[in-house]
Amino acid sequence: MSQTPSAPETPALPRWSVADVHESFDSRSFTDAMERLGADVGRLNSLFDEHNVRGMAPRKPTTQDAEAADAVITAFNAVAEANNVLGAYVYATVSTDSRHERAQGLLSELEVIDSKMSPLVARLAEWVKSLNADDLAALSEQAREHIGPLRRLQARAEHQMSEDEEHLYAELSTTGSSSWGRLQGDLTSQLKTVVAMPDGDKELPMAAVRGLASNPDVQVRKAAYEAEMRAWPTIATACAAAMNAIKGEANTVNRRRDWASPLDASLYANSVSRATFDAMQSAVHASLPDFRRWLRVKGRLNGDQNGVSWWNLLAPLSFAPSNISWDDGVRLVRGAFSAYSDRLAGLVDRSLDEKWIDAEPREGKVGGAFCMSFVDDRSLVLLNWSGSVDSAQTTAHELGHAYHNTQLAHRTPMQRSLPMALAETASIFCETLVVEEGLSRLQGDERLALLDVDLQGAAQVVVDIHSRFLFESEVFARRQRRTLGVSELNELMGDAQYRAYGDGIDQSTAHPHMWVLKPHYYGSHFYNWPYTYGLLFGLGLYAQYQRDPERFRNGYDDLLSRAGMDSAEQLGQTFGLDVTKEDFWTASLDVLRARMRDYEQLAAPHLTS
Repeated sequence: MSQTPSAPETPALPRWSVADVHESFDSRSFTDAMERLGADVGRLNSLFDEHNVRGMAPRKPTTQDAEAADAVITAFNAVAEANNVLGAYVYATVSTDSRHERAQGLLSELEVIDSKMSPLVARLAEWVKSLNADDLAALSEQAREHIGPLRRLQARAEHQMSEDEEHLYAELSTTGSSSWGRLQGDLTSQLKTVVAMPDGDKELPMAAVRGLASNPDVQVRKAAYEAEMRAWPTIATACAAAMNAIKGEANTVNRRRDWASPLDASLYANSVSRATFDAMQSAVHASLPDFRRWLRVKGRLNGDQNGVSWWNLLAPLSFAPSNISWDDGVRLVRGAFSAYSDRLAGLVDRSLDEKWIDAEPREGKVGGAFCMSFVDDRSLVLLNWSGSVDSAQTTAHELGHAYHNTQLAHRTPMQRSLPMALAETASIFCETLVVEEGLSRLQGDERLALLDVDLQGAAQVVVDIHSRFLFESEVFARRQRRTLGVSELNELMGDAQYRAYGDGIDQSTAHPHMWVLKPHYYGSHFYNWPYTYGLLFGLGLYAQYQRDPERFRNGYDDLLSRAGMDSAEQLGQTFGLDVTKEDFWTASLDVLRARMRDYEQLAAPHLTS
């Protein structure tokens, strides 16, 4: 009796593995590491007490202070390294299975350990301020090696509460903002909803539903959007409570630390000056009409007449190939990387061979994508692969972070503590490599399709993130007076989208629940604008690469390795870029404007046919 041949199975998407570091949470090596970390934090606290590392009357440092600095900085880095590895090991499970109660409990234990480390950082900051970082560096080798981070700590000391208050806040945050942030992550990662697919209703995890935004079938995209509109309100009350708690706590602490505004605290955290931020924002605001014009063109290509519908924001072009297999996506990324260097291309192979990547969307897995450093120069890369060209771009982006981590590996934890705005440098550069490689060889509709994906991403990072900044600014301001309800948060989100997108989108289809689903809001600082900084700074760096590839390659890796040691302005100066001037940001946006003009010309035949 003959059998009907079965259809070939789709190759499984990669999942990361951390079993080579510890076999499991029950392994002897893991339990020993957890016990050792707890004991080491206690010893570190004793070392700080022994050398009286805390605030005192300003004075000139002595050789004894230099010896204390050498001992304290060395010990702090050792403990921080162990803490970082254990944190990544545990979060590797939490982020891919938020229902794993054991992992959640262990993450909570590590947060308690973090709460004991935070007051030590505050004490070190006060001590360095008392002695002066530069004077201490003249006597201490470790202070000299860490002069950038120590200068930042000295500046931080101007915005700290008393030692006891900082200690109390660190402890309370484990049951306050940290817990509220985890609640939002757990609720959104475990949420499922029914999507009215063309072939019947399907219940899907929200990460998969969000992935349908780039599906080639407009019926599927719209059904996914409508499913979101039904699903997000079911958890909105709890997420509003989390938002209020986190932003309320941030306002209180910022006020006690004498920050003039939450934005000032965010700028300090990102090593970006107010002059630089204002220059970037001014250039962004001037670019919004250009993005809106492009969005209207994209809308017309998808049959929209009043601006693009929300469910078409990430729509692939109907007349161009839109799906891409995992293997083809990897080949695309690797090919673009190899044009820059064999070392960058080799990172793609290594990330697969050593199981750095978790690409499959599934229930309980957090949405979006990220990269976190792990052991030595190794990273863990989380994706939610949807089979779109945009997914390939995201893969390039996250592997750019992984490459950055390889350049930071020889630095100490204090030296490689990256402000987010500067952490986006390598990721945007790698994404740009993929786009430029395609533009160098594609014509006609294939070129239009690549520009479509690229400009979708740029619009998200410039326009949508501008809406997020407007929203978060208003939330911080109103939370000074009272709590905000779900309806008010929805209204603020709608207003922010209107001010950013304008007539670029069909406002009747705007997404008022974006505040529910984006984890970026559930922290004490603005978490959104640094992405815009990263995109535009990365485009500026790429222009430098094009002008003189060899000179750029000779300095790029060192620039990446110094991202936790220098300010944004210092890193820009390394390549002759003055990021305090609006002209720099306008020039980066002009690259995107040129792509929009190219897009509109290529789209014209489809709009008149």
